[in-house]
Amino acid sequence: MHWVALPSLQAELPPGVPEAAAGWWALRFTPRVALLDEAVLLEVAGTERLWGGRAALRALLREHQCRSHAGLRHGADEASAPDMPEGGDAPAPMAEAPTALQALALLRLMAARRPPPHRVPHGLPLATLSALRPHAASLERMGCRTWAAVRALPRDGAARRFGAEPLRALDQAWGDAPHPLPWLALPERFEMPAELPAVATSAEQLLWTAGRLLGALHGWLQARHQGVLALQLAWRHDLRRLDGVELPPEGQLTVRTAEATQDLRHLRRLLAERLARQPLAAPVNHLTLRATDTAPLPQGTDSLLPPDGNTDGAQGESWHQWVERLSARWGAEQVRVPVLEADHRPERMQRWEPAAAQGPRHSPERRRGGASGLASAPAPNEAAGTAADAAFWPAWLVQPPRPLALQGDRPCLHGPLRLLAGPHRFEGGWWENRAERREYFVASNAAVGTVWVYRQWEGERATGHFRWFWHGVYA
Repeated sequence: MHWVALPSLQAELPPGVPEAAAGWWALRFTPRVALLDEAVLLEVAGTERLWGGRAALRALLREHQCRSHAGLRHGADEASAPDMPEGGDAPAPMAEAPTALQALALLRLMAARRPPPHRVPHGLPLATLSALRPHAASLERMGCRTWAAVRALPRDGAARRFGAEPLRALDQAWGDAPHPLPWLALPERFEMPAELPAVATSAEQLLWTAGRLLGALHGWLQARHQGVLALQLAWRHDLRRLDGVELPPEGQLTVRTAEATQDLRHLRRLLAERLARQPLAAPVNHLTLRATDTAPLPQGTDSLLPPDGNTDGAQGESWHQWVERLSARWGAEQVRVPVLEADHRPERMQRWEPAAAQGPRHSPERRRGGASGLASAPAPNEAAGTAADAAFWPAWLVQPPRPLALQGDRPCLHGPLRLLAGPHRFEGGWWENRAERREYFVASNAAVGTVWVYRQWEGERATGHFRWFWHGVYA
């Protein structure tokens, strides 16, 4: 067995957050994780090869430990930072040993900035084993200052004087007796309450505690290899009545993402944007963060080529994150994308819907296919069932189509138009009891350049006539 001991931040968790949240982040690397005193203990002998060996796993643990601690201490911004600050705190200590108690003892020596003994565990001080701490003064008066010295005492006499617990702990530290530990288990659903350190009256004050709850969420998501699709932040009002007006006991808001994500910096921005647009009805004293919808997070694959041909390795904000951030800031109805429709009429070939509700299928990466391996979206001409004449379609439509005057049989737009190509016939709307048959032409004259026009028969078959309309402009 090989144990790794890392300091936990149980004492720094917000009030109401379970202590187990301090170790959730480590469950990503091994299912054998336990909290013991002030440490997170991981047994990694069975999983280290999956991470590229012991040295690679050690580096990953240091990186993720720093981000997890930053998230629990300060919130989501530090937890999502790609690089740790150079001039900040020193790296947290990490100890490794064949047993859990030996690893914990070495961690305590490192935290106290004391060098390890030449012989482990024989030379470890008494204070590094929790079971020996209550008896340390008596043992030192007897000349016992190390674990080996205590273990060398007559066992029966030591058991009568100090009890069986210190001797049992020494046996477990040496690996001579089993050491059962309560393994951490993740809850099936993430719901984290927290008491605010002071009554909050603004969105900025709520965000401070919400950011620390997002740090706990980050560990939960990493351990479950999932990303969040919807978050709900609920708060409890400190007052039931304000200026004689009854207040609701709680308030809440929901944040949705287009793709499953673990990016807490992005989630914090979305929360900040939403809270800025939702004033508090009364001071708040309690928060609850819930992950109402999650999905398995697809694991990235290594590639010989940089993503999207970017050779410098720099990556900016993804499409769906940019859309979600603008939708949260301006409102969902203000950021729209076109959605293709199976209709031949040009003005009905697409409709505009809120981009945040459309998911990732409208992102540039998905339309390109390419590096992401996703199927590209169909072109408008394919969705409408035409391909041969699509090259004649204009870039801009005139909405609504404008009727044109006639000079004899020729349509006029600031002068007679000369027909260059056509007709191309469209027929549709019969399912709406508005059957339309149109014949489109490319036309031009010296005054307006090249335009797209169509004619449509109106009236009875024998007595009707053609009407002409201007419907498009070529750039």
